[in-house]
Amino acid sequence: MKRLMLLNAVLVFALLLAVPAFAQSGPRVRAIHASPDAPAVDVWVDGQIAFSNVPFKGITAYATLTQGMHNFQIVPAGATEPVVIEADLDLQNNTDYSIIALNTLDAIEPLVLVDNNAQPAAGKAHVRFVHASPDAPAVDIAVAGGGPVLFGNIPFKGVGDYLPVDAGTYNLEVRVAGTDTVALSVPGLRLEDGVVYTVFAMGLAGGEPALAAVPSVDARPAPALLPETGGINYNAYLGGILASLGLLALGFGFIYKRLAVRTIK
Repeated sequence: MKRLMLLNAVLVFALLLAVPAFAQSGPRVRAIHASPDAPAVDVWVDGQIAFSNVPFKGITAYATLTQGMHNFQIVPAGATEPVVIEADLDLQNNTDYSIIALNTLDAIEPLVLVDNNAQPAAGKAHVRFVHASPDAPAVDIAVAGGGPVLFGNIPFKGVGDYLPVDAGTYNLEVRVAGTDTVALSVPGLRLEDGVVYTVFAMGLAGGEPALAAVPSVDARPAPALLPETGGINYNAYLGGILASLGLLALGFGFIYKRLAVRTIK
């Protein structure tokens, strides 16, 4: 009877570990280094390093924070000063943010975007464009070969909002706004079904590093294990149960070994 009660206690504890959290998810933040002449940087949040040694064109993964005010500082990698960017941001639950360091080093500044990482419809991808080249004029993003304009007249620090497009591979070009003059070719951009992208224009139109398109995969659907309904993430729930069953098996093996030793004695 005692052995059965102990096994039940282990099972209950394991299942408690497996239960998913129903509370709101905290805000998520990522950092993008788009300042063409700035060195690699560290990003500090509330006095602690959150992202380290982020190079030019570097795009970090998202980090989850708590809702409310947070202090962000950007410094050269491995140093604590000078603080080239400092900002206090009020972050909200269930919201993703991109903090972009852009402009040249002598005028470096933050651009904070609210990201929409909602899953696209079946067969679709979502893509947006961010103009982060400080010396490039306003631009149009269009399908190559005289095709239609997808994002029109986007100035420096401007953002072309999310556009649903059919999944596939596209040849695009960055044109000087309102003209057929191609400033940058973007061949073979593959946009997958169900994935959210941002394409950044980084670098210098008239210098080095040269103007370049930097695509980012912002969100993609998780592999489907079970359907998600009623606000419960069953995939996470199943993963937790499987992990807990592993713990349970280890615990049962330990108990069985102890009992076997006692029996031998």
